[in-house]
Amino acid sequence: MARWLVVSDNHGDREILVSLRQALKPDAVFHCGDSEMEAADPWFKGAYVVQGNMDFDSELPLVETPTVDDCKVLLTHGHYDAVHWDLTKLKLHADEVQADLVFFGHTHELVAEAVGGHVFVNPGSISQPRGEYRQLGGTCAVVTVTADQWDVQYYTRDAQPVTDLDFSFKRP
Repeated sequence: MARWLVVSDNHGDREILVSLRQALKPDAVFHCGDSEMEAADPWFKGAYVVQGNMDFDSELPLVETPTVDDCKVLLTHGHYDAVHWDLTKLKLHADEVQADLVFFGHTHELVAEAVGGHVFVNPGSISQPRGEYRQLGGTCAVVTVTADQWDVQYYTRDAQPVTDLDFSFKRP
């Protein structure tokens, strides 16, 4: 079993990233962009990180496709995949790279759903949330990977689980 932290759109709020990593103690960290931090920032050490539309350090990659704990991950911000409209283009991207899990940000709204053989997770914005769950003040996701399934639990800025935001997806 492994626990992964998926976070996005902190928009310069570095301290929230430090706090979440300390509180949640994940086995792996995925940042979906719009950190507004330098690629050389020590917080990124050992993390999978991509560039968002508000990141201007060209050392940050636009897309990462690591295989972690026997899971192929597509990590992207989502702005080049038109995620504001729907997940169609992102699904095609996931098909192309044969991703099991797709982590993205950009919309500042959380998503956890299975589409076309992929599990899509948007952790929402940890600093500037929008949409139905904006009153939580910011969210991130912890993905627990087991041999049989992926569990997605959303957390608030103070690392507290949101009880009604817990989803399970069977692995193929």
